[in-house]
Amino acid sequence: MIKAKKYYGQNFLTDKNVLKQIIQAIPKGTQNIVEIGSGLGDLTQELLKISRVKAYEIDDELIPYLKKKFQKELECEKLKLFHQDANKIDSFDENKYLLVANLPYYIASRLILKALEDEHCLGLIVMIQKEMALKFCANEGESEFSSLAVLSAMICERKMLFEVEPSCFNPPPKVTSAVISLIKKGEFKDFCELWSFKAFLKDCFKSPRKQLLKNLKLHRQKITELLNQFELKENIRPHEICVDLYLEIYKKLKDKYERK
Repeated sequence: MIKAKKYYGQNFLTDKNVLKQIIQAIPKGTQNIVEIGSGLGDLTQELLKISRVKAYEIDDELIPYLKKKFQKELECEKLKLFHQDANKIDSFDENKYLLVANLPYYIASRLILKALEDEHCLGLIVMIQKEMALKFCANEGESEFSSLAVLSAMICERKMLFEVEPSCFNPPPKVTSAVISLIKKGEFKDFCELWSFKAFLKDCFKSPRKQLLKNLKLHRQKITELLNQFELKENIRPHEICVDLYLEIYKKLKDKYERK
């Protein structure tokens, strides 16, 4: 019997109703899916009913198990299985794909950002820690609104789909999970600028509960002018500002953040 390994952040999803809900959330017509962390292959099995799948699994012990379980699908190449650390891959696929996965909590945000920045990725349906899900899906004015929410809102249509209780996993995690949908709005043309925009957001949310002017004190005059222009109070905090205004502020400070 294969046991989940804590150092890989493994919690095997066992609830068939949750699996069904994940499949129902996948946009119709999806023909190419990337899965990260196949685990025991329960989600993989459902994904293969609707699409071809490219799966990444880091666990040595799981690879022979998965190869045996999906021998037919591997032989006809409906499933491609890679024994690799997905965190060390630049692009998960060379073709357009949808990422669907139960992501390990400890690297979830890193993998989501990598997919968002990948021009081949059409979007994501992923299960992550509820606390992290809120950070990606929060709206302006909510306390969870963060740099992750700004970035994902700029690129995607976002939706918190449903929560998943610890009892749905083996072993049960200590926190509640959630499945989110991040579907890209279309061809995003400014991937070359994404690095500098992320650096800008990092400064904006450096101390989330402080005033924006204090986080961007080196650019105080320009920020003050913009806040006055939009009739916003000068003591406004990062989570109280909308995505469009962040883009306007970035345009004014763009030359300060571009790679030299």
